[in-house]
Amino acid sequence: MNGHGRSGGRPTLEEVAARAGVGRGTVSRVINGSSKVSEHTRAAVEAAVAELAYVPNRAARALAANRTDAIALVIPEPEARFFAEPYFSDVVRGVGAALAETDVQLVLTLAGSDRERRRLAQYLSGHRVDGVLLVSVHAGDPLPELLAELGIPTVISGRRSAGETLPSVDSDNLAGAAEAVRHLLGRGRRAIATITGPLDVYGAQCRLDGYRQALAAAGHPVDEELVSVGDFTEDGGRRAMRELLNRRPALDAVFAASDVMAAGARRELRAAGRRIPRDVALVGFDDSVVARHMDPPLTSVRQPIEEMGRTMTRLLLDQIAGKPQPAGGPDGRGVPGGLGAVGATGVAAVVLPNSLVVRESS
Repeated sequence: MNGHGRSGGRPTLEEVAARAGVGRGTVSRVINGSSKVSEHTRAAVEAAVAELAYVPNRAARALAANRTDAIALVIPEPEARFFAEPYFSDVVRGVGAALAETDVQLVLTLAGSDRERRRLAQYLSGHRVDGVLLVSVHAGDPLPELLAELGIPTVISGRRSAGETLPSVDSDNLAGAAEAVRHLLGRGRRAIATITGPLDVYGAQCRLDGYRQALAAAGHPVDEELVSVGDFTEDGGRRAMRELLNRRPALDAVFAASDVMAAGARRELRAAGRRIPRDVALVGFDDSVVARHMDPPLTSVRQPIEEMGRTMTRLLLDQIAGKPQPAGGPDGRGVPGGLGAVGATGVAAVVLPNSLVVRESS
């Protein structure tokens, strides 16, 4: 008889228990790190595990704990936007980095249409994943409420409102936008336009609020003719820029609420014969690869997107493991890498700071 107790087979939990002279449940407790085991017993079990080269069956362990060892990253956007927006690939990179040291699998799901949402709801109601990371949520999206009803641990990226009821990770959209506008004012620009994101996205609304607040603080009344609503796409940026030039041909600066929209605005400004930054200064938001490769390179508000992805994942894994949620100040502001903040609704709300990266476009 070989050391495994069976010819060529994998050693079983029962064989480890027999070798250590303890019950099956005791072996299970030691393997799962329970503290309810004496040091003497733990040493005996660990010695038996080493002698038999026992490897716990992860699938069986996950099943016993009613766990799947998988989380879903859900992006309620159409496929075209997922591939066009560098923001999403940066989030995926951050999530992947946080999962690299774990055994947890990532399931990526795009749910941009009603049909895809229904299919996703069916999948999630079968409890096929332990938790969900939800990115880019529009107001009125039924997914967050569905997840709450199903009792699936969830962390949201980009709050839906100031009173977000789900644990969330966000960047300081308002402060980032205000810094961009102060930069343009500091460059002597006075007719500063903005191209907003879709205003049913709370982050886009915050960027518009930051724009308004920075102008008001500098004593410049906001000219509503200089505000045009976009949709975070290049075509949307182009359409909004055309509209702004028609309304206010003398504008001398544009703050676009995303780099992709800034790229659309730049094409329209070029077509209208406006030089950047000489005639019109241009600033974006995200500091994505788009900003660095534009001509001229784009000044942009850098969001710590990968860090947001990592932080969301750590929050979710802690939630799944039943660890206490982070506690901190009531203002809902966190620090990079530290999960220390609670929002107005008493749930974890981490807000990471942005920074302005100045390049030749302004």
